[in-house]
Amino acid sequence: MSSPFIFPQTQSTVLPHPSTYFSPNLLSSPLPTNSFFQNFVIPNASQPEYIHPYLIKSSNTSLSASYPFLIFTAAVLYQAFVPDLTISSTQSKELNSVVSSHSDLAVTLDVPSSNFRFFLSRGSPFITASVTSPASLSFTTSHTIVSLSSNHNKTKHTLSFNNAQTWLIYTSSPIDLNHDDGASKVTSEPFYGTIRLVVLPDSKYEKTLDKFSSSYPLSGDATLDNSKPFRLAYQWQKKGCEKLLMLAHPLHVKLLSNKNNAGVTVLHDFKYRSIDGDLVGVVGDKWVLETDPIPVTWYSNKGVKDGSRKEIVSALVKDVKELNSSAIGTNSSSYFNGKQIGRAARLALIAEEVSFSKVIPTIKKYLKESIEPWLDGTFKGNGFLYEKKWGGLVTKLGSTNSTADFGFGVYNDHHFHLGYFLYGIAVLTKIDPEWGQKYKPQAYSLVSDFMNVGQKYNTIYPRLRCFDLYKLHSWASGVTEFEDGRNQESTSEAVNAYYSAALMGLAYGDSSLMAKGSTLLALEILATQTWWHVKVGENMYPKGFAQDNRIVGILWANKRDGNLWWADAECRECRLGIQVLPLLPITETLFSDAVYVKDLVNWTFPYLRSEGWKGMTYALQGIYDKETALDEIRKLKGFDDGNSYTNLLWWIHSR
Repeated sequence: MSSPFIFPQTQSTVLPHPSTYFSPNLLSSPLPTNSFFQNFVIPNASQPEYIHPYLIKSSNTSLSASYPFLIFTAAVLYQAFVPDLTISSTQSKELNSVVSSHSDLAVTLDVPSSNFRFFLSRGSPFITASVTSPASLSFTTSHTIVSLSSNHNKTKHTLSFNNAQTWLIYTSSPIDLNHDDGASKVTSEPFYGTIRLVVLPDSKYEKTLDKFSSSYPLSGDATLDNSKPFRLAYQWQKKGCEKLLMLAHPLHVKLLSNKNNAGVTVLHDFKYRSIDGDLVGVVGDKWVLETDPIPVTWYSNKGVKDGSRKEIVSALVKDVKELNSSAIGTNSSSYFNGKQIGRAARLALIAEEVSFSKVIPTIKKYLKESIEPWLDGTFKGNGFLYEKKWGGLVTKLGSTNSTADFGFGVYNDHHFHLGYFLYGIAVLTKIDPEWGQKYKPQAYSLVSDFMNVGQKYNTIYPRLRCFDLYKLHSWASGVTEFEDGRNQESTSEAVNAYYSAALMGLAYGDSSLMAKGSTLLALEILATQTWWHVKVGENMYPKGFAQDNRIVGILWANKRDGNLWWADAECRECRLGIQVLPLLPITETLFSDAVYVKDLVNWTFPYLRSEGWKGMTYALQGIYDKETALDEIRKLKGFDDGNSYTNLLWWIHSR
């Protein structure tokens, strides 16, 4: 097996150093840069993370948990952090909290100052702490403690607060807890062992929590099976003999098929609230999630009607003629160069679909001249480099400027930028296999930067840089600390990334890459339809928020925002457009619900201003009203820089 290609190495001057927040044994491997625990491992490690169903904030001496309430306005829905319960000890050592291990579904956080090791598992109703040597403990709350009671052997304790919350504390051995009336603090004598904290949303859940309080997950893996695409398996490593009680979000519940989950029980009446919809209890140590297969094809699903070919060819000739090789490299941005590459690659595939191969040599020349400098290091003013601190690609500009290339150098938006390049590489490899073989090592390095799930690249890139195997969609925000955790704006560009990876697998005859790309693509689409596409009456979000929004602008781990990074919530055409581009054959699957699409377009129409965004809106209108949309598209005088008149005509004529 040939060794993986590594782009020229650089030392980033803008990335935080991970050694402060990861244990030394982890530093020799590539580290996650869009993880569910990212706020724990970047300066100043002071913001909470949402580890369903709790917001959790750590410090060098304690850990605070919040079972958050939802707050919403017309444009924003979020969960407010209130330290409902904080656990600490009387130790006084001054040591940093560090991540000592992490997996797809869990993170282990060590708080050496307090002799704590926390096993934080996604979807666990319990917060589990191991007290590694005898320590006196303190439990504090921002509320007033109304009552404290313990069972006869002092291994289960019930705390009731004046905000109507009740928390249960389970301990592996007896512990005496002390509480002064009217206080907000409980203390203990020295304790050594395991503690499990859990909020009790409804008294009828108590027996279930009692039953499953003795077994807890240490870590959890999510496995993609190349031999069975569109399937994802969760397997937890646990301590204890009882099965695990975990929580599933709405998309999990939808994908948990009975045929693959013998021994798994869904407790539909056991629910915790969440910004992502009700979390439902599931009993079992292994889940299998399975999606319906989706088509990954070069061309439209139904093909272009014969009578439409002439109009498309006419536009195609004009758009290809305007491909300007002399303009290549005049814009140094990795994002905007990628969009131009994707736009040209679309023209090549449309030419194939309408059997007008005459223009393909010109497009091929343009694609080669656009892509090769990024792969061989000759692009003037920018290019891809490799940095070892976290383990991944940065751009030359991004290695010294955290805002350059939309933060690519601090691991923002990797799947967005690289997805466009991969689309161009896939198409160019399809029409020129010899070129594809020449640049295959570089192509696989690009895809592995954000989609590594295999052994070959494990010493170079982290596992699945952007894709969240619990939430089942990507994050885009890199190693920047945010109060509301990770975020993603453009779902359609995330869809493009995995679609392009699958197409690259198709072009290279790589069934493994095709399977992985297709599976992640299917999950990204389902998650987009679940959480970004807002449907009135579906009860995913509060009625007041759903009435004012048809699509989420930025989705955060802990917030739903109508605003965009670059536009406010009132720019509805922007919100629609950024969730549609680039317009591709897979867009048909992403927007397969015509009733929702019509509602979204009607919600957007009164706010249409920009020619580029009009094109995206009319494209969606074409799903249910082809003739009106076609008339409007013919009047357009401008297009998004990754789109073209040819592409819009192809879309409408293939409905």
